[in-house]
Amino acid sequence: MEKYLSVSALSKYIKVKFDRDPYLQEVFIKGELSNYKRHSSGHHYFALKDNGAVIQAMMFNRDAAKLNFTPKEGDSVLVTGRISTYEARGNYQLYVNTMSLDGIGQLYEKFEQLKKAFQDKGYFNAEHKKPLPKYPKHIAVLTASTGAAIQDIRTTLNNRYPLAKVTYISTLVQGAGAKEDIIKNIQYADSIDADVMIVGRGGGSIEDLWAFNESVVVEAIYNANTPIISAVGHETDTTLADFVADFRAPTPTGAAVIATPDMKSLFEQITKARAFMDHKINTIYRNKTQQLTQLEHYYLFKNPYMLIEQKVQRIDELQQQMKYKVNAVMQSHQHNVQSIEQKLSPKVLRDVVHQQQRHVQHQQEQLNRSIKYLMSMKQSSFQSRLALLSSLSPTETLLRGYSITRHNDSIIHSIDQVDIGDEVEIELKDGTLATQVMHKK
Repeated sequence: MEKYLSVSALSKYIKVKFDRDPYLQEVFIKGELSNYKRHSSGHHYFALKDNGAVIQAMMFNRDAAKLNFTPKEGDSVLVTGRISTYEARGNYQLYVNTMSLDGIGQLYEKFEQLKKAFQDKGYFNAEHKKPLPKYPKHIAVLTASTGAAIQDIRTTLNNRYPLAKVTYISTLVQGAGAKEDIIKNIQYADSIDADVMIVGRGGGSIEDLWAFNESVVVEAIYNANTPIISAVGHETDTTLADFVADFRAPTPTGAAVIATPDMKSLFEQITKARAFMDHKINTIYRNKTQQLTQLEHYYLFKNPYMLIEQKVQRIDELQQQMKYKVNAVMQSHQHNVQSIEQKLSPKVLRDVVHQQQRHVQHQQEQLNRSIKYLMSMKQSSFQSRLALLSSLSPTETLLRGYSITRHNDSIIHSIDQVDIGDEVEIELKDGTLATQVMHKK
């Protein structure tokens, strides 16, 4: 029994073989994603397949967090990793370390990155779109000089609107130097006073159309002053030029249709407008003719004097009223003059002068009486105040037998103001005595 191995032992032995094989520790594999699942733990489980085989694979969360794109079913990818076995199930699988899109997938990844970057900058916003002219005089067409695109545009423009001047600018639309040529020709078309610019080409793969996804081309379209119609590829093809352009056409023929009005439609509009104008002119002519006929039979025009007879009569009435008012004003002024003349007669003036003289004389007499009365009152008041002042005068006091004693020009009120031997002056009513203090009592 010892020669029999358990299933676990065999699985472990096989795993050790895989893990020790240096050729299986770092493998580079190209394949298509199939049955792709994301576990709640963050680990990714999927299969890689091609036309001949399928291998199970998984990617740990720590490595999946480094992906710069979102893997999805059917993506063609390039992966690196190691081959080992899962002992519990006894099958081998690929443990993926890195993953990137392969070829076309990388272009699509780059396309989405560029699209998001320009979208974040606002390059695709509607407020930056320039309106197309309704009736363009000059159209610039940037496309390859050969191929179906230029023939379709030329035919459509000639059929729809041959009135416009068209400048065809031969432009590289794919391959080396295409983006530089597109930018140069956009700037040239922007300088020749074109009303609208068509930039386009026929259909192709994403690699063929990639020049219209280049950042510098997107910048050139965004910065152009001339409205631009993008007509790159077929209707299912989409490039960044379509997003940044002012208008996107599904095909080059569609771009020619968007850029121009239809000549047949314009002829129909002109025909309808001419018919409408003829109808309006005829209607106005008929109405004016009827009005003229009515005016011709109007009674006033049969006897034109009726228009002025009442006016003449009204003028006579106004003249009469004016004469009456003038006479009334003149009479009023004459009455005022007579009244003034009466007031200014010599007799009236003498009476007025005599009356004013009597009034002045009366006022003068009244003023004299008032002055005398006031003088008398003031004199009585003066005498009264003079008597009061005399009664209080020191001279009057001296006349009654009193005297004033001074020492050093100061009146003595107390014996304490002088000493024995001081000389003092005694003022009497009729003179002054110089004395000396002999003693004090």
